[in-house]
Order: sequence, then structure tokens, then C-alpha cells
Amino acid sequence: MDILVEVRFHGRGGQGAVTAADLLAVAGFKDGYHTLSFPMFGAEKRGTPVVSFLRVSDKPIVIRDEVKTPDYVVVMDPSLIDVVDVLAGLKDNGMLIANYPMGSEDLRRKLGTDKEVHAINATKIATEILGRPITNTAMVGALVGATGIIKIESVEDAIMEFFENREIAEKNVRLVRTAYDHMREVCGWQR
Repeated sequence: MDILVEVRFHGRGGQGAVTAADLLAVAGFKDGYHTLSFPMFGAEKRGTPVVSFLRVSDKPIVIRDEVKTPDYVVVMDPSLIDVVDVLAGLKDNGMLIANYPMGSEDLRRKLGTDKEVHAINATKIATEILGRPITNTAMVGALVGATGIIKIESVEDAIMEFFENREIAEKNVRLVRTAYDHMREVCGWQR
């Protein structure tokens, strides 16, 4: 079986787009896949648009350049939709998963696309659970819930290992699971 899944994350400096890709790489590795995550850096600073990439494969990954034709695009900050072409290169059967409070149909109309688009109000969920609008783990949960590319339990394990503070780790596990469950319901997946 030849599996190669490529994901592009759009965020702003300081929002955790790099951490999101790294967490998924660790989780994918726990599932037995070969993984590679890396950011694309220029002169970025806090608040400027940043891009991070993830590859998950059942074979060793030799491709090291940026993901130009992703299977999935994850948008962590809704304001990026107006300043970045988030659909650039997205495969015909690809999927956009965005932190966007107005819902999937509104986002699809705004982008003028017939591609599969799923919105989640990750800012609201993160604020409720973490007390801060940090959306990276929510968007990790949303991606895994919408696609099933990695087991949610592996993501939860990766989060528990990543955060040194157990209370923060547990809140992030709750956040990732909440976003995961939401997207599973939206996408009609059965557990």
C-alpha cells in the first residue's frame, strides 16, 4: 500500500502552526508511519503569516521541499483567509479545514470554491477550555476528526508528552478531543 498524505498549515507567528505539525508527526510516528514536519521561515515574526508542512507515509519520506499540492489545508486564523490564497495547490479531492466562526457554507461561498470545506470555531472552543484563544491543538483535533489520518489516541499521547505541565497537557487533550468529536459529527464519521 502506498500512502502519502501531505498537509499545509497556515497560521500567524506565535499561534503554534509549527507545533501543530510537529504534534501530528509524533502521533503519526506512534501509529507506525514515517513522518516529516517542517516550517517555512522567512523574516517572520509574531503575528505575521507562517506556513508549516506535514507528510505522513507508509514508506520512508525522501521529499524535503515544501508541500505544493496538499491533500489537506488547515487554517488556524480566520483573518488569513483574506490575505493568503489558502486553496493554492489544494488537490481536486482535497479538503480545507479552517478556524472560521461563520460556518462551512459561508466559508465555501467566501472562497468561491466547490472543494470540500469544513469550518470550526476553534477560537471559541479554545477560549472555553484553555481560557486563551490558542487554536493549534483544536485544529489538530479538527484535522484528525475530519480525515482520520492519525488515531486520536496517538495525538493525545503526543500532547501528554509535549507539555511538561500536566494540567496544561490535560486541558489540551480535552481541547483536541472536543474538536475531534465535533468534526467527526460534522463529517458523519462513525467511531
